[in-house]
Amino acid sequence: MADLRTRPIGATAKLGRSGYPHVVSETGGIIDIVTGVSEPGFNPLDLLLASLAACMSMSARIAVRELGLSDRILGVSAKANGEKANDGPSRFVKLTVEFRFEGELDQDEKRQVAHRAEEICTVSNTLAVKPEIIVDAV
Repeated sequence: MADLRTRPIGATAKLGRSGYPHVVSETGGIIDIVTGVSEPGFNPLDLLLASLAACMSMSARIAVRELGLSDRILGVSAKANGEKANDGPSRFVKLTVEFRFEGELDQDEKRQVAHRAEEICTVSNTLAVKPEIIVDAV
């Protein structure tokens, strides 16, 4: 896993008079945003959930190693979902991450890995504390 303390992080979204945002990461990754109900692709909420799912799955792999369970696991997936608020402001009121493990872990070991993954994951840690957001116009 890349050391995020030295890896450039961040993203820039560009949007014209019409169409959807085109997002470029600091390392040159590209993703186009969609918002239509039936359009395949990612909208901003999908990206937030995708970040949580990806971080949790990678953190689970680290947790498996830390707990000495690597020889009993073949893979892990993390599915993230969110429940939107019915009132304003627009936001998620609940985020759920469901892990699935391939291998021979018992239920207690699965829970240990899941909880340790949450402690390790930068995304879950950030979402849990409501970080300061600074907005500027230049």
